[in-house]
Amino acid sequence: MTQATSKELERYGCPVGLKNYAAAYCTGLLCARRMLKKIGLDDVYEGNTEVDGEVVKTDHGKKTYYVDEVDDDKRPFRCFLDVGCKTTTTGNRIFGALKGASDGGLDIPHSEKRFPGYDRDAKEYDADMHRERIFGGHVGEYMEYLDEEDNQKYQEHFASYIANDIEADGLEDLYEGVHEKIREDPSPSDKASFTPDKSFKRKSKLTNDERKARVQAKKDAKIAELEAEDDEE
Repeated sequence: MTQATSKELERYGCPVGLKNYAAAYCTGLLCARRMLKKIGLDDVYEGNTEVDGEVVKTDHGKKTYYVDEVDDDKRPFRCFLDVGCKTTTTGNRIFGALKGASDGGLDIPHSEKRFPGYDRDAKEYDADMHRERIFGGHVGEYMEYLDEEDNQKYQEHFASYIANDIEADGLEDLYEGVHEKIREDPSPSDKASFTPDKSFKRKSKLTNDERKARVQAKKDAKIAELEAEDDEE
């Protein structure tokens, strides 16, 4: 029904780091808002605008919905995460996309057990740690570490960040801005016009007689080559 990719985030003010957890969250948020706008539920289900890493859900009747509040007339749009062949390790980016889509207003059954910050042994969940990932805190920490310990590697590894004047302490503001812009206009960008190259023409197929003649010509050439070698000997 709809789709979104992290490549679209540049349009919303995020030109770098399109494969990290924070970008996955933004992509999920974009997909959710785009979907709800398409079916006319974007005003009814705004999602979680206060990003805190907590799992949002509510009981309505005998059913649990993974939204903040259920409208009496229009139920939330329910969908399910299909991970495909991806490894479902705790903290995987696909769960960042899930969290973004859930915060965007989609009703997606899930728990905190695969989110960053969940301790399987203690069975405890640190929502603040998850929030830090959503806003690129782990990336900022690594940027600061490399800048202090190995500046040359920092210059190489974060060259695109440096070129776009993005610093470690500015990542949270950057992603907050991206979230706001996505909510303002989640519509897909206009498709670029495409004009096919009609100058190319496929070669016409050879007839049966033409194919036989080509094969015979190759045979004659090979025979002549072998005869010439025999004469030289």
